[in-house]
Amino acid sequence: MGAAHPPRTDWEDRTIFVERRSFARATPAMVRAINQRSVVEAIQHHGALSRSQVARVVGLSKPTVSEVFTELLAAGLLRGVGSTLGNQGPRASLYEVNNEAAWVVGIDVGRRWVRAALADLSGTIVTRQDERVRLRSRQTLLHQIGGIARAVTKDRELDWEQVTQVTVGSPGVMDPSRGRMVLAANLPGWERQGIVEAIRTEFATAVQIENDVNLAALGELWKGHGRSCDQFAYLWIGTGVGLGLVIDGRLYRGAHGLAGEIGHLPIGLDGASPGRPDPGGPGGPGWFASAAVADAIVRLASSRGMAGPLTLRSVFSLARKGDPLAREVVEVEAKLLARAVSTIAAVMDPEMVILGGGVGHNGDLLLEPIERELQAITPLSMRVVTSALGTDAVLHGAVSTAVTAAWDQLLGTAGADQPAAG
Repeated sequence: MGAAHPPRTDWEDRTIFVERRSFARATPAMVRAINQRSVVEAIQHHGALSRSQVARVVGLSKPTVSEVFTELLAAGLLRGVGSTLGNQGPRASLYEVNNEAAWVVGIDVGRRWVRAALADLSGTIVTRQDERVRLRSRQTLLHQIGGIARAVTKDRELDWEQVTQVTVGSPGVMDPSRGRMVLAANLPGWERQGIVEAIRTEFATAVQIENDVNLAALGELWKGHGRSCDQFAYLWIGTGVGLGLVIDGRLYRGAHGLAGEIGHLPIGLDGASPGRPDPGGPGGPGWFASAAVADAIVRLASSRGMAGPLTLRSVFSLARKGDPLAREVVEVEAKLLARAVSTIAAVMDPEMVILGGGVGHNGDLLLEPIERELQAITPLSMRVVTSALGTDAVLHGAVSTAVTAAWDQLLGTAGADQPAAG
């Protein structure tokens, strides 16, 4: 089906792209949008249908369905795909959703890589590009993400005007009250006033800016472990730490959009990360972030006597080869992560905790000691798994979010100069 969110057991009780809202006073535009959405979702779920079949599925009158079909066909959102055989009645034309009526771009802006993907309205990625990030200045980074977005459209010989929605995932959290990003110190100039306007100017189309860990969680909800799980936490550990919370199949942001900023948990107070004075102080990264991130692992390895130029990859590689010092470092990291997981379990009671990020992807080394530590420190039970999507989790979440927003734009606008069907 390729919908932006995975199908659940009862299609009639949910919508594929966005939450239904109840309107006390439905305007004609609202009614039009609801009717169009119902028709599109029915065809997405069941495959090609005739007008009469859609009317039976969605419970609308045949005249209403006919009017909605006229609107959607005129907008290019539906297209004919043949007809029924007519063995048990007159032949009827069949229609499918035209997923190439518009396009979306998802972008993952990380500390080391920029990734972009072009997708159709089903969320099917048709082309992508990955580049080493250029962090010389904010302007350099803005031009890079704008350039890579246009490059993926050129791969398919599309004009940029055919892109309906762009979603940019990056470190940090959007503060809508101030119109700026916060907690995004890893990217140059990303926290300065005007970044939102600069990004919108760069793309000259509808743009969303979303926290990368939140998008990783939505990526797992769409195409990863979350397809079979409505309550889970995505724990990101890499150059930074973060947590994406999915409750009842929806992303939870908190009162100020800061839910999941677990870097400030008081975990790691026992000196597991040497060389960081007062990480919990004002402006500090937080105790857990200071103790658990990739740089902290390298510092810990060095303090334990590991020789040579060390990187996160080399420490884990040596641990896989049985190096005793590297194994000790991995054990320390696993204990820190287990404490974070036990805290998440006590507060949220998730069905599972998904590990992601450059550190979290090393499940072959981390999962067993995490499970062992959890058994020692908490009676609470939950599954701990590594991300099903790996380094592509953020990109898939960006595409999913962009598809959702694109359909929100497109549905209800078709036939907007005509009276709404009732």
